[in-house]
Amino acid sequence: MRTRPTLTWEPRGDLPPASTDVSAVVDAVRAGGVVVLSGAGLSTESGIPDYRGERGAFRRNHVPMTFQEFTDSAHARRRYWARSQLGWRSLTRARPNSGHRAVAALAGTGLVTGVITQNVDGLQQAAGARDVVELHGSLSRVTCLFCGHATARSELDARLRAANPGFEAMVEQHRAARVNPDGDVDLPDEAVREFQVVACAACGKEGLKPDVVFFGENVPPERVAACRSLVDGATTLLVLGSSLTVMSGLRFVRQAAQAGAPVLIVNQGPTRGDHWAARRIDLPLGSALNDVLAQAGR
Repeated sequence: MRTRPTLTWEPRGDLPPASTDVSAVVDAVRAGGVVVLSGAGLSTESGIPDYRGERGAFRRNHVPMTFQEFTDSAHARRRYWARSQLGWRSLTRARPNSGHRAVAALAGTGLVTGVITQNVDGLQQAAGARDVVELHGSLSRVTCLFCGHATARSELDARLRAANPGFEAMVEQHRAARVNPDGDVDLPDEAVREFQVVACAACGKEGLKPDVVFFGENVPPERVAACRSLVDGATTLLVLGSSLTVMSGLRFVRQAAQAGAPVLIVNQGPTRGDHWAARRIDLPLGSALNDVLAQAGR
C-alpha cells in the first residue's frame, strides 16, 4: 500500500498578514539584482496543477512516487512509466503562461539576474528564460541508474510506444485525467499491469529513471551550490508560486534572510517561508507578474 510522503506543513496562527499590493516587488525589480525561486504555482495557469493548492494533486489524493519505491520495485517502475507515458502527452501540450513570459522578459532586461525553478516541466525555458537552474531536474531527460547514460524523453517515448502498441487505445478512457506536477496521470492497476518497460539502450539493464529529483532523493550537491551562489549575489529573493514546504527550496529563503537580502513571496496562500519574508503578496501570479513587468520593465 502506498502512503503519502510526509510533505505537509500546517501554518501557524501567528503568520504575518498578506498583501495584495505589488509595489514592493516593483521597487525590488527596478533596483535590479533579483533572483527568482519559482514553484508549481507558476505553472497552474498552463493547466498543470500544483501539489498543495486548492485544486492541487494532493487534494485529489495523488501520491507521488518516492525514490526508494522507484529503485526498490520493478512493479513500481512499471506503474510509473505507464502513468508517465500518458502524462507525458499532456505535458508536451502545455504552453508557457503570462507569468512565465513575464519572468523571462524581466530576466531579459537584466533586472532579474537568476532564475531557480523547482518545476520539472520546462515551461520557464520555453518562455525564453536562459540559464535557468532546474533545482529538481527535468522530465524532458531520462538517465540510467546503472550506467548513467542520458537520453531525451522523446526518444524513450518512441521506444515505449513501440513496446506497447495497444496501450494508449486501451487507456483512452483516462486521457482526460489531469496530469500531475510530477508528470504522470493516476491510472488503476489493471490499466498498467501489462505495460512493458524498456531497458537502457546503452547497457541493456532495466533501470531508466526520469532526470528529476524524486521525493526522498537528494538534490545533487553541485546544483545546490549553484543556487546558493545565485542567492549569495541577490539583492532580493523573489519566490513565485511555492508553498516552500520542502527544505530544497526553503533553505534558500533562510539563506537570503540570514544574509540580509529581502525575501518577497507571491503565492496564493501562506507558505512555510512567511516568517522570513519581508512581504507576501496573495494574488494570481499571471496578473501580478504582468503588473510588475508593466511598471518595472525597461
